[in-house]
Formats: sequence, structure tokens, C-alpha cells
Amino acid sequence: MSKQLPQAPTVKALRQRVARWRRDKLKVALVPTMGALHEGHLSLVDHANALADRTVVSIFVNPAQFAAGEDLTTYPRDLEGDLAKLSSRKANLVFVPTGEEMYPEGFATSVAVKGPAAVELEDKHRPHFFTGVATVVAKLLIQAGCDFAVFGEKDYQQLMTVTRMAADLDIATKIVGAPTIRHEDGLAMSSRNAYLSDYERVVAPLLHKTLQETAEELRVSGDVETCLRKARRALNKASFRVDYVEARNGETLKKLMGTSDEPIRLLAAASLGKTRLIDNIAV
Repeated sequence: MSKQLPQAPTVKALRQRVARWRRDKLKVALVPTMGALHEGHLSLVDHANALADRTVVSIFVNPAQFAAGEDLTTYPRDLEGDLAKLSSRKANLVFVPTGEEMYPEGFATSVAVKGPAAVELEDKHRPHFFTGVATVVAKLLIQAGCDFAVFGEKDYQQLMTVTRMAADLDIATKIVGAPTIRHEDGLAMSSRNAYLSDYERVVAPLLHKTLQETAEELRVSGDVETCLRKARRALNKASFRVDYVEARNGETLKKLMGTSDEPIRLLAAASLGKTRLIDNIAV
């Protein structure tokens, strides 16, 4: 079944297919991924299918967003399994470029981002990350020329950064956020969950549970710093190594101004063993 799903290994092949759809006046959506697809990714495909007549899924493990010592070489890869899953969810085309196709010899350009990419959350702990993300996403949006591009809310700072980048660069593609998909115990689905040991998998849902409890306490008390300190202590006690637990403006990711009508987002990143987990919820 997966062999019947059309693949485009080059930018030229991708553009040719999208151009044919354009001639038929069809709307096109893009779902950028790094593969190792799970139900969270597939929900993005469903979301894209609801928005557009045709859906393109890209699978590319982007080296530009990995720093030295991160998990580029060990990042989960399963192209055959990914294609089978995408066939079952009615994707129309899979863009599977090589590293050389995306970053050919002599490649010398990157997209520097600030705004929501420079608020001392992920950028503080992975300073290279959003330049790599913005560069590859800008390329994908330009290459595909789609009407929509769908990103998951689990990577909330990434979603905000890509939205800002597309607006600033006048890229016509509309960036759409889709809800985080979770396991029954609350753990946000992620390809990196495969790294968790059996014991760590039992502990991991405490990240989401702690955010839920913190959100409820914030709604009742309004004491942001006390609630955040309590959340960090609870995660440290549960063997997490906490990078951050923060409450930020849900639209800008700036630090809270303290107004009563300000949208609040709780965001957290913490490691269990060798696995770094991120999560966020609205308050």
C-alpha cells in the first residue's frame, strides 16, 4: 500500500506536482515532519485534509536544528513505516529530500529569528535551534507554495516563531496550529518518547499533570511565582532535570504583564534520563 503513495525526492518534482494541482484550482496543505510518525503527526495530516483538497507531508531530519552532541545520528527513522501510515491517512504526496537536496554544496544562507524565538525558553537552552527551524521551514514553504502549513501546538514556541517568520517574510502560506495529541495518561506524543525506559515512561506523564495542577492553582491564587516554584520542586522531586517551567503571554511568549485579561500559557521542558520532554497548556 505504501508503494502507491507518490513521493517527491526533489524540489523540482514537488513543484511539478503542486503546479498540476494548482492548474485544477485545488487548495494544498503542507505538514512538515522529521518522520518517525506517530498519532500526533497523523492528526496534523487529518487537520490538513480538512483544510485543503490535497496534502503534502515532508519527511526530513533537519541537521541545521541539531547542535553538536544532540541526537541527530540516533534520531528515530522509519521511512517504510511512515509511508504506510500516511497512506492510511490519505496523504497525497510525500516530499522526501536528501540533505544534499535541501542544503546543496555552497549553501550559505540562514534565517535569523527574534520575537517569540528570543524569549529565554527553548532558545536559552538550545540557542542554535530556531535558526535551523526557521531556515528549513522557510525553504519548505517556498518550495511547496502551499495554501496552508500545519504545525502542532506541542512545540508552541516553534509554532509562534514560524508564524512570525512567515508573516515577516510575506510568505503567503497560512500557518495553522493544531492541538497537542496525548496518550491516555496525558503524556504528549513525541518521537523522542521512544528513548524513555519502562520506568521513565511511567514517570513522564507527571510533566503534564504538574502543568495541569499549576494552571488550576494559578486560576485560583494568581500568584505566578509561587505556583511556578512549586511546579519546579515537584518535577525535581520526581527525578526530572528541569530546564524551565514558565508562565508567559500566550500570544507573544513575553513575560506576563499581570493584567486580568492577559492570555497565559504554561510552558515546560525537563529531562528524564537521556530524554528531553517539552509540554505546554493554556491557563
